[in-house]
Amino acid sequence: MYKNTRKKTGTLFANAQFYRSAITVAVPIMMQQLIQSMVSLVDNFMVSGLGDISMSGVNVAGQILFVFMVFVNTICVSGGIFMTQFFGADDREGMKQAFRFKLVMGLIAVVPYFLVCIAFPRQVLSFMLIGNTQSELILDEGVKYIRLMFWMGIPMTVSMCIASSLRDMGQVRFPLVVTVIATLTNTFFNWLLIYGNLGFPRLGVQGAAIATVIARFFEFVIFVVMYAKKKPEFGFRIAEFFRIDGKLFFEILIKGALVLFCEMVWVLSETLTTAIYNGRGGAEVVSGMSSSFAIANLFFVAFGGIYNATGVILGKTLGKGDLEMARQQKTWLLSGSAVFGILMVGVGFTTTLFVPVVFGRLSESALTICRSMVVLMSLFMPAWVYLNAQQAVARAGGDTAMGAYTDAMITIFVMIPLVIILGHFTKISPVMLYLYVKLLDLVKVVVFHVWLKKERWLKNLTK
Repeated sequence: MYKNTRKKTGTLFANAQFYRSAITVAVPIMMQQLIQSMVSLVDNFMVSGLGDISMSGVNVAGQILFVFMVFVNTICVSGGIFMTQFFGADDREGMKQAFRFKLVMGLIAVVPYFLVCIAFPRQVLSFMLIGNTQSELILDEGVKYIRLMFWMGIPMTVSMCIASSLRDMGQVRFPLVVTVIATLTNTFFNWLLIYGNLGFPRLGVQGAAIATVIARFFEFVIFVVMYAKKKPEFGFRIAEFFRIDGKLFFEILIKGALVLFCEMVWVLSETLTTAIYNGRGGAEVVSGMSSSFAIANLFFVAFGGIYNATGVILGKTLGKGDLEMARQQKTWLLSGSAVFGILMVGVGFTTTLFVPVVFGRLSESALTICRSMVVLMSLFMPAWVYLNAQQAVARAGGDTAMGAYTDAMITIFVMIPLVIILGHFTKISPVMLYLYVKLLDLVKVVVFHVWLKKERWLKNLTK
């Protein structure tokens, strides 16, 4: 696959063949996430027609789903570190063990999600609206939404475990096709149930939740049927579910614990900052900020593509034991991600054209916040794309300590105190508050660069 690239060791950029192989992995993943983001945008468009309060309720409740999805995705990433290397080493039993890890830990993660959705939804959501002048009205809508989203926990978890394992092996087309089918299903039922088209009842935010649950169950059925018929290399029979290699499971858990710690610190910091933004006004702030992220997700697809392509390429090479080639590929991948991040700035600016089209029914204050945030996030794309590539390099070789000891520590001891101080002692707008907090990501780029030079990631985990 990389035969010709060996002639260029020591160079900053690889030849076209290498980047074509990276694009082959990255583009389907980016397309999958783009389709999901487009459907999310359509969801927001449909819900925005119900007004600022309904949209705010859906997006506050969506923060719970966001935390859960990041939790499960982190579990999949942890298992994927080993999955890609076992794939490179052609070790099928190792791949099965990595897949078991994803399923077991993913299903455990469903338990707290159920508790939040069913037992304590209003209490948990209220933390996101401290100081908001319309919090009670927003909470009424949010609770309606999150109680129904409870039903998608298990099917979504199983689907994510199967889809991520296929991507770990470089098989990215099938998850893309399933995403297209599921998102079209979601959009169709949104149209039927939010406004009551074709004789269906008009259910508002509850209709949006039901549509999502139906789409997730449909996605789950497709993945399970494929798993049963195609029998992927990581697959095993239900009777073999508990044939767990305790030593390997514990090793993945230790590596994964650091990844989980890093990601959960990030999620909690994002949740905290969102709560502080939401407290700086009424429903217009909540809807304006949340709509900006719905737009930004159209160019945030770059993160998943770069991260997965880097992990698959380096993981496979490390699994084969070719450490010198992995060292060179790391340079090529980081250089390519830097160029790609710069190009994504233009893409981000272009998405501002969607703001009046998709969210024209929101208040003018909400639209102003949305536009400003999209422009700001576009300018950060080079740094963010590069950071994702740096994290992928470290985790491909099992160096999960980089994120835990640097990223998380900066977040805990600098970012969180900063946002609390600015939120409590200043009257700056939520957009400016976001800017000051995200400037710390430029510091992280430098810290990650120094860490990666120590080459703690340059390891074959299959031995």
